[in-house]
Amino acid sequence: MKNLLQFMVGAFCLLAGNNIYAAEYMDKTPFQLSRAFSPGVITEGGKIVWVAGQTATRDFEGKDIANNFEAQVKQVFGQIDQVLKDAGGSLANVVQMTVFIKESRYGDRFVEMRKDYFKNGNYPGSALITVTNFARPGIEIEIQAIGVIGDNCSQEKRCSVKK
Repeated sequence: MKNLLQFMVGAFCLLAGNNIYAAEYMDKTPFQLSRAFSPGVITEGGKIVWVAGQTATRDFEGKDIANNFEAQVKQVFGQIDQVLKDAGGSLANVVQMTVFIKESRYGDRFVEMRKDYFKNGNYPGSALITVTNFARPGIEIEIQAIGVIGDNCSQEKRCSVKK
């Protein structure tokens, strides 16, 4: 019975075009808000999607975006969104990301761009790491992500001890 109910809720969420249940994004300090990350994200239940590190030197139309940081950020977020859509979710289901950038001068620009993808302020837990290089020439950024789809926790239905 419980599995049937979970299936029906999940099916409703997919048909409705968004998730009724989302993770609980812990309260953020002003600094954390300015850097577009949450100190912690609480989940309980749901389907976990471990998204492999995403890079790009070509966009969805095949245009060369090698060495173009902003174009690669847009493309990589698009790829992550597509992986999560294939699993029944979207970028809104990202609860954790590890971001690798080649040049630290792009750190602030990345943070500003990330805010555009998480407009509701429910930012994933995150690490932003500068690396010396990537496996292929022309890559400026790589993002690994974890998404949770159909979670039982939300800002309305908190799972944290501090309620």
